[in-house]
Amino acid sequence: MRKDITVAAEVRTSRGKNEARRTRRAGQIPAVVYGAFQDPVSIAVSPREILKIVRSTTGFNTIFTLAIQGGESTPVMVVDQQVDPVKNTLLHADLKRIDLTKRIRVSVPVSTEGEPAGVKVQGGLLEIITRAVEIECLPDDIPEHFIVDVRELMIGQSKRASDIALSGSMKLTSAPETVIAHIVTLKVEAEPVAAEVAAPVAGATPAGEPEVIKKGKKEEEAAEKEKGKKK
Repeated sequence: MRKDITVAAEVRTSRGKNEARRTRRAGQIPAVVYGAFQDPVSIAVSPREILKIVRSTTGFNTIFTLAIQGGESTPVMVVDQQVDPVKNTLLHADLKRIDLTKRIRVSVPVSTEGEPAGVKVQGGLLEIITRAVEIECLPDDIPEHFIVDVRELMIGQSKRASDIALSGSMKLTSAPETVIAHIVTLKVEAEPVAAEVAAPVAGATPAGEPEVIKKGKKEEEAAEKEKGKKK
């Protein structure tokens, strides 16, 4: 999506780590602009301006004007960035020149609206499967986002990429059958089955009690019989 934003830039005449550090100390970051069959140009830009664009609602799909001091003024998009993993500050940016007369491929966010009937009436669950789809279109036709109405969905039904309403020069490049959202049945956990208590078997030794050893008892009975015979 093209925005009425202009970011000023200066040409960097030298490269390397030391030059990059000096650029950052001066309150700017090193960047490069390329594309549109022109030579790449090393530049310095304001990190605050670039972050404001990247973090806007249109994000990386924002087309803005890059005005290079003493050079070109051209529409561009941010296509890549390098961020400090500790300080979370912007270190470098890649910008691409955009030819407004040629189609480009972009990823567009997708969101849903409405409470599905399958949730409200059937007690199902709405699952979001895909949050962005790819389209091809002219730069001026890039949408901020797509909204899919899911109010009619019942359990087992879904909305797919092919259900997204396109306009102008837009053409879907994601697989048409890609599921955006669907309604599923809530999973109910099975109740634990109580362990059955086994009935005691007649003649069995009760659990926890030692088994009676009968060998010694038989020997005592034999000894008593021998004593009786002698008498």
